[in-house]
Amino acid sequence: MIDLYGMSSPNVVKIILMLEEIGTPYRFHPIEVWRKEQFGEAFRALNPNSKVPVIVDQDGPGGEPYTVFESGAILTYLAEKTGQLLPAAGRARYDVLQWLTLQLTGLGPMFGQYVHFTRFEPNASDYARSRYTTEAVRLIDVLNERLTHVPYLGGDAYSIADVATYPWIARLEALKLPVDGRDALLRWRDTVANRPAATRTALRTIEIQQAGDASRAAATADDLDRMFGRGRYAHQAS
Repeated sequence: MIDLYGMSSPNVVKIILMLEEIGTPYRFHPIEVWRKEQFGEAFRALNPNSKVPVIVDQDGPGGEPYTVFESGAILTYLAEKTGQLLPAAGRARYDVLQWLTLQLTGLGPMFGQYVHFTRFEPNASDYARSRYTTEAVRLIDVLNERLTHVPYLGGDAYSIADVATYPWIARLEALKLPVDGRDALLRWRDTVANRPAATRTALRTIEIQQAGDASRAAATADDLDRMFGRGRYAHQAS
């Protein structure tokens, strides 16, 4: 049994999708990030970086509970434990890991900054909005180009690279990012969306999102400042 701690963000949804794909039983534990729960002592005992997602595998190495944080590490851990969605060796393995890493270090962070400066910071400069919009669109085009040559990001087979990336690309229209002319990307997105695990994940995400929306609506100004590291929680460079 896997205990998954998270919210409805794409970084958490990718773990739900992975668990649905590999058929591993799991329990979902909502973390009220809008109410600062991730900064509490109990959660920081799971992840000292105060971020979701986190899993606790009750049947970890040696049969003992084992905690894993950071979404890329979680996906790799689950793939290697079950022997699914990550080739064991050779070029195919490294192709998957490269495209997984692009999502972890490029697509996710840049989309996150794009969302922050277009949705959560009304006083953001034109430069900030332009910078992260431009980078988000550039990365969309990198994916589209890759997918004009192969059916999946890692190559011929569906993998954790696709699992990691899909929750972000599934929301392009909602994020007001362009889709026109990205035919290969949209073909891939439809292929993943039609997988039974993705259908189950979408339904589960709606439930989680509703709870998250209620938590966000109840958040105080101080809660939001803590969430975004601003106001009295901001730090200055020396």
